[in-house]
Amino acid sequence: MFKRILLFSLALIILSLNTSLCYSAKLKDTESASHADTAAIYDIVDTYQYPGFKIIQFNLAVLSHYSYMLISGNQAIVVDPGRDVFKYIDVAKQENVEIKGILLSHSHADFVAGHNELAKRTKAPIYISEKANAGYAHTPTRDGSIISLGNVTIKVLETPGHTLDCTTSLVYSSDDKNIPKVAFSGDTLFVGSIGRPDLMGGTISAAELASMSFDTWTKKLSIIDDSVVVFPAHGAGSLCGAHLSDDPYSTIGRERKTNVYLQIKNRNEFIAAVLEGLPEAPQYFKYNAAMNKNGPELINWDEPLDKVKADKLLTDSKYYYLVDIRSANEFAQNHIPNSVNIGLRGRIETWTGIMVPWDSKLVLTGNDEELKEAVYRLHRVGYKAKVINFDTWKSSGMAMTKNNMVEPKDLYALMEKGEAPIIVDVRLPSEWMGLRIGKVINLALNQLENLCSKLDPKQPVVAVCNSAYRSSMAIGILERKEFTKVSSLAGGSEAWINAGLPVFGAQTEQSAKTAAVSIPKREIKLPGRISCVELKSLIMDLPGTFDLVDIRPAEQFADYHLPGSVNADIVDLMNSPAYLVGTGPLIIIDRDGSLSMIIAGMLFQKTQRPIKALRGGLEAYWAESELKDLLDTKIPAMSMPLGSSKKMQIPASQTVIPALQPQPEIQAPQKAQKKSAGC
Repeated sequence: MFKRILLFSLALIILSLNTSLCYSAKLKDTESASHADTAAIYDIVDTYQYPGFKIIQFNLAVLSHYSYMLISGNQAIVVDPGRDVFKYIDVAKQENVEIKGILLSHSHADFVAGHNELAKRTKAPIYISEKANAGYAHTPTRDGSIISLGNVTIKVLETPGHTLDCTTSLVYSSDDKNIPKVAFSGDTLFVGSIGRPDLMGGTISAAELASMSFDTWTKKLSIIDDSVVVFPAHGAGSLCGAHLSDDPYSTIGRERKTNVYLQIKNRNEFIAAVLEGLPEAPQYFKYNAAMNKNGPELINWDEPLDKVKADKLLTDSKYYYLVDIRSANEFAQNHIPNSVNIGLRGRIETWTGIMVPWDSKLVLTGNDEELKEAVYRLHRVGYKAKVINFDTWKSSGMAMTKNNMVEPKDLYALMEKGEAPIIVDVRLPSEWMGLRIGKVINLALNQLENLCSKLDPKQPVVAVCNSAYRSSMAIGILERKEFTKVSSLAGGSEAWINAGLPVFGAQTEQSAKTAAVSIPKREIKLPGRISCVELKSLIMDLPGTFDLVDIRPAEQFADYHLPGSVNADIVDLMNSPAYLVGTGPLIIIDRDGSLSMIIAGMLFQKTQRPIKALRGGLEAYWAESELKDLLDTKIPAMSMPLGSSKKMQIPASQTVIPALQPQPEIQAPQKAQKKSAGC
C-alpha cells in the first residue's frame, strides 16, 4: 500500500513540475527547508484513527519535534509536549475532550518540555519514569506500568539507551488486549535511526548506553508485532540522532527490515556503528536536560519586551552577545558592530543554543514584531533575552557596519583570474566533502570562533554555506574576532548551482576514497532510460564515466549490488544537491525499474545533468545478462555483516545470484480527514 501511495504521489509531483516548467535547481538542506513562517508553529501532521481511540500528531519543524494527543472517548493524554502548550489546549477544546494526563518519554535535552506549563493549566498528572529522578510533582512509572485512558490501555516499557530514563509506551485498544496498535517511542527508536547515547554529560559512558540500546531492541522492541505503528519524538533535522528519516511514522516491521542499526546482530559492532559519525551536541542540551529534570519554571508568555537603550557597551562582545534576527540581506546592508546574524526565519532556537554560551547576556535586535516572536521562541530552549529595536540604534547615530554580499558569478570570475579572496565553507565537513564550489577552506560554523585563528584577519574572506543563512552568521563571528573584510556568498551554493557554475566532490564512494579530489568525468550522451545491455557495457568498458546509485533498502544492497554502485536512501537522493552535479550521467537503479523512473523524472527537473534510470531494474539486468534461467532457482542469499569493512560486489559477468527480495512496505494506520494546523 505504501509503495503504491508513494508512486502515485511522486507521479503527481512530476506532473506538477512539468506543468509549471520548473527547471531551476531549488536545492534545500534540512536547515534551509525550515525557513518558512509555518516552520515555527505546531502544525498538525495528521489524525490517525484506531478502534476506540485516535492520535493527533503535531510537528514543530524548527526543532524537528513530534508531539501527540491520544484521545479516547472524552479524555486525552498529551505525549512529549513542547513548552508553549497553547496548541494542545486549543485542540482539546476543539475536540471537546479533557486532558487527563501528560506523558513524557524521558527528560528531553533539545528543547524545554511543556509538562509543568500544561499541568498548571489542566491539573493533569505528569507521568515519567522513576529513573528520571524528577524534581517536580509527578507519577513515576516502572517497567510494565499501566495507564488507563477511556477505552485504551497504555503500557510503559523501560527502554534505556538514549538516556537512562527512556521509555516506550504501547497503546492497546479494547478490541485486542494482546497486540498493541501503537508505540510512542520517544527518542528510543526513530524512523530509520535510534537515539544517540552521548548526551548524559559524562555521568555514564556513551558506549554503555549504546549497549543498553542494543538490549532494548533485541530483548524488548524486537519482540513486538510487526504491525505496531511507531510514533517517534523527532524527525529529520533533529540532533538527538543521526540519519533520521522525515517520515512521520513507521512500523516495527519496517524498522526491523530497513533501519540500518537494527540489522547489526553483534553487540560490539552495534556500539561502534551508533557512536560513529555523531554530530557534535549543542552546548545548550545539557542545560535543557537539567531544566526538564528539575522542572522548568513557568513562563509569563504575555510579558512585555525587556528593552535596553542604545549604548556603545552593547558592541563589546566581552559584555554582551548581540544577535541580529533580521534576514541575511538586511544584515549585510547595515548592522550593529559585533552582532551575529541568527535569522528569525530559520532554526533560531537551535542555532542560538549552538552559538550563544548559556550564561551570556543575550540581547536581540530587529523590529518589535520580530523581537516578540524571537523572545517567545527562545523560551523553547530556555534562553531569556533583552531587546533593542534596530531603528532605535540606527537613529542614535552610533556606529554601523555593512558587508557586500558577493554574487556567485562575480566570485567565480575572481576565482578564474586567480584574484579570489579566502573562501571559507562553514558547513559541516560531511557537507563540504559532498559538494563544494572549488578549492575552499572548511571551518565548520560551530567551531569557527576557535578555528578562525588559522586565518589572517586583515585579508578579505568570503563565507559560504548552502543558502547564506549560516554564512551570514559567520560574518558576525569573524567580525567579533576583528576580521575587517568579510562577506558571504549571496544565496549560497544553491545560487551558485542555479547559475550553472562548476562544483566539485559529488557524494560517491569513489570521491570519498580519493579524499575529495575531483575526477572529471567524460560526457557521454545517453537516453532518458538506459537498457540493461548498455549499462553492462558501461560497467565493463567505461568505468569512471558515470555515477551509479542503487535505491533499494540497505540490507538488499548489502546482499548484492552492481560493481561501482553506491546505496542511497530515496529521501537523501532527492534532497542532496551533490547528486545534481557532474558531467557524466547519474544512473539510478532499483529492483524493477518503477521507483527509479519516477525519481529520475523528479531529479531531471532540478538539473542539467543527464539523469538515467535502468529499464526494468535489476530483475531485467540479470535476466538480460543470460541469467534468466537462474532467476527461478532458489539460492541462499549472500550477505556480509553490516559492520564489516568489506562490501559484497557481484561482477557484471557473475553467473550465480540470490533471489531478489521485494521492497518492504509500511503498514499505514487508517487516517481521518486531515485537519488544519489552526494558524
